[in-house]
Amino acid sequence: MLTSKRRSELSGLASQLPVMLQIGKNGPTDALADRLSTLLDQHELVKAKFVDFKDDRVSIANELALTTESDLVRVIGNIAIFFRQNPDPEKQNPEYL
Repeated sequence: MLTSKRRSELSGLASQLPVMLQIGKNGPTDALADRLSTLLDQHELVKAKFVDFKDDRVSIANELALTTESDLVRVIGNIAIFFRQNPDPEKQNPEYL
């Protein structure tokens, strides 16, 4: 569980990141959750953009966070920010500690 201060820090760091995942017409599929999980393993902090399903973005983002066992940092407009710290200390990004 992230504190509000930690959410704010991660949100600020994510503002400089490119969008790595787009949620389109197929919505929250298993393949999308697998891709998000892979991106979280590689980058720890991931921005996803809602191209479709914009009205359901908060519930879909929460569902994806549960499925990938990550934290939903924030949903801002059509962008969702996810965070999951890598369990391997050598692969952890020092900016996110």
